[in-house]
Amino acid sequence: MKKALLQMHLAVLLWGFTGVLGRAITLDAVVLVWYRMLFTAVFMAVILGYRKQWVPIARKDRKLLLVIGSLIAIHWVAFYGSIKLANASIALVCLSTASIFTSLTEALLQRKKPDGVEVGIGLLAIAGVAVMYSLPANHQDAAVAVLPNRNLGIVLGVAAAAISAVFTVLNKRVANRYPARTLVFYEMSTGWLLICLFLPWHGYTSAVVHWLPLGWDWLWLLVLSLCCTVWAQSLALQALKHISSFTSTLSVNLEPLYGIALAFLFFQENNELSTGFYLGMTLILLSVLWQMLRVLRPKNYIADKSGID
Repeated sequence: MKKALLQMHLAVLLWGFTGVLGRAITLDAVVLVWYRMLFTAVFMAVILGYRKQWVPIARKDRKLLLVIGSLIAIHWVAFYGSIKLANASIALVCLSTASIFTSLTEALLQRKKPDGVEVGIGLLAIAGVAVMYSLPANHQDAAVAVLPNRNLGIVLGVAAAAISAVFTVLNKRVANRYPARTLVFYEMSTGWLLICLFLPWHGYTSAVVHWLPLGWDWLWLLVLSLCCTVWAQSLALQALKHISSFTSTLSVNLEPLYGIALAFLFFQENNELSTGFYLGMTLILLSVLWQMLRVLRPKNYIADKSGID
């Protein structure tokens, strides 16, 4: 039990590191995602080949995996774009609304009658985002001066959360038919191909694009792909065999808190944030806690995440 708990918290801590690494890597969001998806797909291919775990994908599921992989690519571009425009703390808080969007998206796609409580939780999360976006109104605030593109970063962070909700719901349709590593490989590969198609346009429209990682970027990209994706997923799947549903759900929802703490530690982001951020974060975390206590479906939630934050 203790080992499983440590494994789960280590996995969540590794997921929390994605925000810090996204800020540390000097590449822009599109190029960063191109490298991350490529490295992750290669690592997964090596693991699947070494363990002889290749599983064929049915034709009817290939198109769905193509859509999911493309959505993951767009999600990551929005998430890392949010980090570049604002900072890791803001991006992670916005991303924590994903579980709320997931519940609402699932009800919409399944044509269920909207749950009044879930709508209320969603409105609470949206109120938190609105507070972060609108405060402070005083443009002499130091946080506004440090983060001139903060509001655009918030918009991208919320967009990343909404896109995450869509591919999470779609992943449920194939999650029980194939091993998690197989799904991650195909989703990373298809997402990488989408970015490849987008790169020429990105290079043409962007003033300056650095295509090759510089200095420590190579190491951070390897850590991001191997540790924060492949290893974190393995730890979470192992831990789920031995811990309770409440414990695993609580652990996963600590991800933004771990990430923010790491951002404070490594980049002193607390000096870039205003009162509006903390008020908005409180409302968003209250909505996440409320949803967690209502639903308590950690096994499905973590399987859908597949360690790909």
